[in-house]
This record gives sequence, C-alpha cells and structure tokens, in this order.
Amino acid sequence: MGSSVSKDDHVVTMRDVAKAAGVSIKTVSNVVNDYEFVSDKTRAKVNEAIERLGYVMNVSARNLRRGRTGIIGLSIPDLQMPYFAQLSSLVIEEAKKVGLRVIVEPTLYSREGEFDALLGSQQTMMDGLIYSPLQLGVADIEDIKLEYPMVLVGERIFTDRFDHIATENVEGAKRATQYLLQIGCKRVAVLGTHPGEDIGSASLRLQGYKEALEEAGVDFDPRLEAPVGMWHRTDGVEAMNHLLDSGAQPDGVVALNDMLAAGAMHAIQMRGLRVPDDISVVGFDNSDDSQYLSPALTSISPGLEAVARLSVRVLNERIAGQHPLGNDTDAAVFRKVSSTLVVRDSTRQPAVA
Repeated sequence: MGSSVSKDDHVVTMRDVAKAAGVSIKTVSNVVNDYEFVSDKTRAKVNEAIERLGYVMNVSARNLRRGRTGIIGLSIPDLQMPYFAQLSSLVIEEAKKVGLRVIVEPTLYSREGEFDALLGSQQTMMDGLIYSPLQLGVADIEDIKLEYPMVLVGERIFTDRFDHIATENVEGAKRATQYLLQIGCKRVAVLGTHPGEDIGSASLRLQGYKEALEEAGVDFDPRLEAPVGMWHRTDGVEAMNHLLDSGAQPDGVVALNDMLAAGAMHAIQMRGLRVPDDISVVGFDNSDDSQYLSPALTSISPGLEAVARLSVRVLNERIAGQHPLGNDTDAAVFRKVSSTLVVRDSTRQPAVA
C-alpha cells in the first residue's frame, strides 16, 4: 500500500502536511499561497507532502465553498481562564442574537495551535473568525492570505489589515494603581509581569502601572515588580510569597489579572496578614468569581460585554459584505473598549481628610 491517506478516512490539515514535511505550519501556508521567499528545496518537500497526503483536495474544497454556513469560529488560548471563558460565553450569546452559531477552539498557548486556527480544515465550515492569539505576532500573519473575514481581539497583534477590538490595558492598570495611591498606599507592587515582553497585555499593564507612579511623583522600585510565568492562582501565590520574603514590604498590590489577585490574597492571609488592612489588592478582568472571594475583589472591568458585542457585529457585517460599524470605506476598524474600576472590599477605604 502507498503512503497516501484517503480523504474519506482522514481530513488532511496543514498540521499534517507540516509534520510530514518537517516544517512549520506557516511554511506550508507560504507554499500553498505561492510566496516567492520559500526556498526551492523547502517548496519541493512541502509539495511532495501535499501530494502524498492529498491536501490539495482539501484546499480545493475550501476554494469551492459558496454561501454561508451560519457558523463562526472563536479562537482563544484557554477556556479554563475566567477571562476567556467569560468572553466565549458572551460571544456565543451575541452571535445567537444575529442567528450565528459559534465553534470555540482553544489553542492552548501554542503557536502551532494558533496557526491551525487560522488555516486548518475547520475553516471550511466557518464564515469568519474572532481571533485572540497570545503566541503569534504581526510578522507571523502579515503575509498570510485568509479566505474569510477575521476580527482580532486582544493586544498581541496590531495591524491595519484586520478589524480589531481592543481593551484598555494601559489605562486600566493606570486606573488601578492611581486608586491604590489615592487611598493612601505608599508601596504599590505590580504582580504578574513578563520580563522581556514587548507586546501583549502584561507589558501594556506594566506600562499603565509605571505611568501612574510617574504622574504621582513616585519612583519605580524594581523590588516591587513580581514576574510570573503564567497568570494562574498558583503563580499569584508564589509571586506574592516572593514579594513578602524579599522584604519589599508592599502595602498595595496591582495584580495583572483576577486569578493572580486571588492567589496573592491567599498568600497574604496565610502569613497572618489582613486584606485590605495590611495590604490592599486590586485585580484586573472583573471575572465572575471576583465578587465571591473573601474579601470581595476590587478589579478593573475591561468591558467584555462590549468587546463581544462589537466583535460579533463587525464580523457579521463583514460576512454580509457591508462596511463595518457604518463606515464609509472598507478600511479595517479599530475600537478600544473603555474600562472601569469596580471597588469592593479588598481595598481599604479612602483616608478621610
């Protein structure tokens, strides 16, 4: 028997071709789209894998698809993160209002998964995609030709090729830091940074934190910056313990998401310290669970309802061939949704003058 895989037995994806050829999914896309900068040797290797696996049939099926399926995709990093779980729920709710169904595809913090969400065989079923990447950047997708409309959500990729609904990361973190300074905190720590990151939510929120300090005339103290690997509760516990062990003596904490804040509060309380009397804590995302923590968490609400509403509306209008949001031109739209500070019990009351 030959090594070809029948399309009746398996739907061949770019992931399959990339694995067979020993190259990246992006390289397969470049070959399929006939870009000049692929070497002859690599192009031959990919084309051999495409022919052997029968992927050409898959591309043809995509190109021949006509009409609408009434299905859109939502690509997010992780459904277990409250932010993305809440965004998914809201997108599904908004899509239902306009007669669309949603297929949610977690990419699990993987570059390969994010490429597959853009270029995989599942796109033959979808009219468009709402896309929230964490691993890819502008250089990764700038030269990819998509055969469907896409709306970017989040802070990883900024390009005028695609519509983009963003949130106030800088402004939100700045607002959180300003509030802690206003209620009398003298040593405000930032928990959850990603050293070396130039783009993304962590770097933008760190920027907001630093701007608030500068405007208040407070010097940035690197001892009050607590880096983490991920943004889970365990990371918050470890980072807060490190701050407390270091002698940095924070009396306020801006955690870059609510899960980190929950972990930080747990670590503070396990030391016999009190929230907010000894250390006030502000989170970011205003997740559904934040109000049920003890004490209830003060948090920045990024306006996910508006993010979901706008992203679904823009994508639906693109699918229908309309200019998005009533624009006079077909140019990509960029909208930034306003954030708000939701004050609860994890921050002490403002000092009375």
